[in-house]
Amino acid sequence: MKPLVLGITGGIGSGKSSVGRLLASYCLAPLIDVDQCCRRLLDPDQPGWQALRTAFGQTFLLPDGAVDRIALRRQIFEDAVFRQQVDDLLHPLAREALRTQISRQRSQLILIEIPLLYEAGWCDEVDEALVVYARRGARCCRIMRRDRVTRREAARAIAAQMSLEEKAARAHLVIDNSGQWAESRVRVVALGDALSGRISDRLGKENS
Repeated sequence: MKPLVLGITGGIGSGKSSVGRLLASYCLAPLIDVDQCCRRLLDPDQPGWQALRTAFGQTFLLPDGAVDRIALRRQIFEDAVFRQQVDDLLHPLAREALRTQISRQRSQLILIEIPLLYEAGWCDEVDEALVVYARRGARCCRIMRRDRVTRREAARAIAAQMSLEEKAARAHLVIDNSGQWAESRVRVVALGDALSGRISDRLGKENS
């Protein structure tokens, strides 16, 4: 039976990673993190690193040859044209790496954390999309605490992405993670039960 591939997305500070990890643990399902794929691509001499150096020279390289990820991330948030250039370089490489990882899984449920699922046009890589939603104020506070940035910088990071309201409207599933984690945890567990039930039903029909 073809596995159910669920794409988990949201926005910076929405808590998509926490939701993804809990859901994967509860459902005993593999979780593929596209951001991690991109980070590995930027390791020295990897395809993404080579593409970045070819396009921008030494601009975003540290003396030891590693990518200056802080400077790169800052420029991505501040410059929409630059952000598109980097996306055009890295997304095809990340997409290929993602497909390779999916093909290696043997689970009936595969979870993929894709922060830019809609922005990058990756919807055809998943069967369904789960959006982790959180109110703007909650997201700002989380970003400020996590990244030690000002409220203005946090707001700029949020503004650089598609609105969560628009993403939620397009999603198959939505988890509201605006409040306390204990509340969100209950919602994630309920979703896990529903997904597990759907997988069991599919297996039952296939074996009947």
